[in-house]
Amino acid sequence: MNQLLLNILLAAAWVLLVGELEAETFIEGMIIGYLILWISRSALGGTKYFRKIPVTIMFIFYFIKELVIANLKVAFDIVTPKDYMKPGIIAFPLDVKTDMEITLFANLLTLTPGTLSLDVSSDKKILYVHALYVKDAYSFRKELKEGMEKRLLEVLR
Repeated sequence: MNQLLLNILLAAAWVLLVGELEAETFIEGMIIGYLILWISRSALGGTKYFRKIPVTIMFIFYFIKELVIANLKVAFDIVTPKDYMKPGIIAFPLDVKTDMEITLFANLLTLTPGTLSLDVSSDKKILYVHALYVKDAYSFRKELKEGMEKRLLEVLR
């Protein structure tokens, strides 16, 4: 059985045992269920689930940090009289391969202010990105490659 589904079932059982239908109770159940599954991992087989959870949590914190930084950068540029924007369209070579990976990466990139995914090449190897702050195309690609794309691939693979 999928360990995530089993964790959700354990959390639902916790909610029923406690008798409170609240988000906090469900989160408590998820944590308790995770600990139970972690303790019994050798009996259940497979440890991929236990490696994915911390990586996913770290990705969420990374994305929130990037989102806040991008919002502050755009807001600062709006309220100051000097224009700091250096817009450009960048051809970004993709390491993500599947349609789901490409879609998720492009949408996460578009969610951060100052960047917008424009198009994917027909061979699905290049993503065209419009960015407001491109001082150097190479460093922009490197930042995306070593940042969001790398972390997203760790979560998905």
